[in-house]
Amino acid sequence: MSNLLKDAEELVSKMKIEEVAKELKYDAEAIERLNIPAYNWWNEALHGVARAGTATVFPQAIGLAAMFDDDLLFKIADVISTEARAKYNAQAAEEDRDIYKGLTMWSPNINIFRDARWGRGHETYGEDPYLTARLGLAFIKGLQGLDNYPECDTLKVAACAKHFAVHSGPEGERHHFNAVASKKDMEETYLPAFEKAVKEGKVESVMGAYNRTNGEPCCGSPTLMKEILRGKWGFKGHFVSDCWAIRDFHENHKITNSPAESAALALNNGCDLNCGNTYLCILAALKEKLITEEDMRKACTRLMATRMKLGILPRSDEDAKAKTAKYDTISYLENDTPEHNELSLKASQESIVLLKNNGVLPLKEGEYKTIGVVGPTANLRTVLEGNYFGTASEYVTNLEGIKHATKSRVLYSEGSHLFKDRTSNLAKADDRMAEAVIVTKNSDITILCLGLDATIECEEGDTGNMFASGDKVSLKLPEAQIRLYKNVLKTVKENNKKLIVVLNAGSAIDLEELNTEADAIVDCWYSGGHGGEALADVLFGKVNPSGKLPVTFYKDGEQPEFTDYSMKNRTYRYFKGTTLYPFGYGLSYTTFKAESDAKATGFVPEAEADYFDLQKTAIEVSVEVTNTGDLDGDEVVLAYVDKKPSEKVENGKNAAYKDALDPSNQPIKSLCGFKRVSLKKGETKKVSLPISAYSLTTVLEDGRRVFLKGEYTIKVYDKDITVTL
Repeated sequence: MSNLLKDAEELVSKMKIEEVAKELKYDAEAIERLNIPAYNWWNEALHGVARAGTATVFPQAIGLAAMFDDDLLFKIADVISTEARAKYNAQAAEEDRDIYKGLTMWSPNINIFRDARWGRGHETYGEDPYLTARLGLAFIKGLQGLDNYPECDTLKVAACAKHFAVHSGPEGERHHFNAVASKKDMEETYLPAFEKAVKEGKVESVMGAYNRTNGEPCCGSPTLMKEILRGKWGFKGHFVSDCWAIRDFHENHKITNSPAESAALALNNGCDLNCGNTYLCILAALKEKLITEEDMRKACTRLMATRMKLGILPRSDEDAKAKTAKYDTISYLENDTPEHNELSLKASQESIVLLKNNGVLPLKEGEYKTIGVVGPTANLRTVLEGNYFGTASEYVTNLEGIKHATKSRVLYSEGSHLFKDRTSNLAKADDRMAEAVIVTKNSDITILCLGLDATIECEEGDTGNMFASGDKVSLKLPEAQIRLYKNVLKTVKENNKKLIVVLNAGSAIDLEELNTEADAIVDCWYSGGHGGEALADVLFGKVNPSGKLPVTFYKDGEQPEFTDYSMKNRTYRYFKGTTLYPFGYGLSYTTFKAESDAKATGFVPEAEADYFDLQKTAIEVSVEVTNTGDLDGDEVVLAYVDKKPSEKVENGKNAAYKDALDPSNQPIKSLCGFKRVSLKKGETKKVSLPISAYSLTTVLEDGRRVFLKGEYTIKVYDKDITVTL
């Protein structure tokens, strides 16, 4: 037994059982006789320290995913943890131990964005399991402190992987919904990011989801929590319920009959901490002999161990105390620094995806005497924030960024409300439409700013969602904006003007008509406190756009039923229709050319090798990338694997798996490597992409992940590289 566990157990042994009960809820009470201060476990850090006052506001998670840059994401998470420590140290000194002011961060959200209508999809890293797993790992390590690995016996802050495990809407049904997922989809799509977070990231906490998965409530699931998380993966940290999710057991899922039964189901399956109030009934569950005192103390021990790792509670290990002591010295002056804001700006720049450009971009100073900026998102701060955001000390909207970047005359019209048919309640419908047309007529070029914010796509019940409990009812823009862009398009055509569309949203939007008619389209996501400055940097050529789509952009109406959790015909890995913009898409102001080759490393794992064996490199792909254009720029090199395991089975190899393999239910292709590289004009660099054996595995219908020997095709740019293993 480790010293940490001994220390935690010894502390818990001194508690009365009534005191233990008070420590199992998110707003844990002080135990003065044991010198245990009150502590609130509920803290947020999705893209910056959130809901706790001033902090650096980075782009929303989906924008951070569009960077395809896990090195930069690690640095961002490190900054977030520094600011969390800076704020915690100062606030704790003032005895302010309120919600959102602690060190246990309920981030990242590593669910898979399987359906573009899901309102919380912008909290995730997109639709791909490989990308999500790598970015989630980088974020977790940045939060928890890289120098704490591999032991992770101390923590800068505690990260939390959520929502375990099969969770992506619909938001309006999440309190009673049963997500049915096949064993194959579980292993291939829904679980990999969580497995990497636990096994490689040593994530300190895992949060369960509201819904049921295959009939079991996620915060009381023996399959998810006992069999997979703690059993198969060896998770040692603490498990926390989503907020008031345990109450759903009896009120909505109807699988228990009382709060005491719900508390018992959660605790008995390993839920240590209740975000909500159901564990107020945990002593009643004990009295009814639904749980044991030992179970309560085991949960409390895990929670005390986390607080000890953070240095909140004392421990006997002198080396560990010295590690956390350095975090205690982080001053409040290390919050919201100029350097942190520069990093936020860089992230905003890297996250921008250029979807279309017929040559109109980048804009040259003096090229257009008058620039029109039109649209409801042009001067809207909420499109910089997304959800789960902090308070920036400075915001730069799209309009402000453009005005600061040019000497040209800038005309502005809101054009329309974000979704209502008028901006003023006393006015007639489309009360800003005439002004939008006038601005467009009087401008040499128009920048039309469209999109959504967290009142339209967000978490159920959050910010007063205006539509489907936070989910999108369609992939189209709101009707008010459709009328706006149709009138602007008409005016542009009639007056032979140019049109640039700027999109701020956290998900795929059907831009089919705009893609046909606009001269350029720039996707900025929810772009962070400095989002408008980053946009202007891209529009005026100070920065060459380099972001790539972490999601597929579809035409509206082409997705399966929202409640169907099968991956068939979902995401780029399985979608068989025509996309507007594919996963991984993104243009640049320069051009790149690549020559590729690949070689096997000689490592061929056993058919059913263990997790860490499968992380070894099986194929090394080398790509010589040349910037063949006239501008410096960043390129994101993407590698996909195309597997045809059915051929290997049918030709006599791996015959034992034949009955469990459905060739028609395998991915079209899967991301297996990516690397961002900066290139001066004319410069060539060699980029190496190690492809792990894990990326080459095949998941059978029964959920087994196996390695099938044979030929593998690695796709890089337009090159197909075939390797035999």
